Amino acid sequence: MKLHELKASEGSRKTRNRVGRGMSSGNGKTSGRGHKGQKARSGGGVRPGFEGGQMPLFQRLPKRGFTNIHRKEYAIVNVDVLNRFEDGTEITPELLLEEGVVSKLKAGIKVLGKGAIERKLTVKAHKFSASAKEAIEAAGGQTEVI
Repeated sequence: MKLHELKASEGSRKTRNRVGRGMSSGNGKTSGRGHKGQKARSGGGVRPGFEGGQMPLFQRLPKRGFTNIHRKEYAIVNVDVLNRFEDGTEITPELLLEEGVVSKLKAGIKVLGKGAIERKLTVKAHKFSASAKEAIEAAGGQTEVI
């Protein structure tokens, strides 16, 4: 396939419905809004969740728990993934991002101990699990908290 052979698939482009363009268009006069009423007016309609004055569902349901607005979410890397690097490599968050190991740095990198590591590496990350630290050091590497 070449660039000049590309074609939008059937049904991917829908023509815009032009309302209020005469009776023969099928959407003349009231433009598909029916007769009068709140939804027929300009700017009319109700906000999302409004149930006509009845207590809305989200207000009727019991509220539980709490969301911590200061929560830090770390990008997770398991030690078995680090085997792709050469011996003696200094692994930094920037290198992991560059290599595509993580797609986003978030609040930092946390290294977890899933799998086995056979290489001697210097790993710089924001957090390490106890098992990850143990595995890296057992393989002759070093861990450094940034």
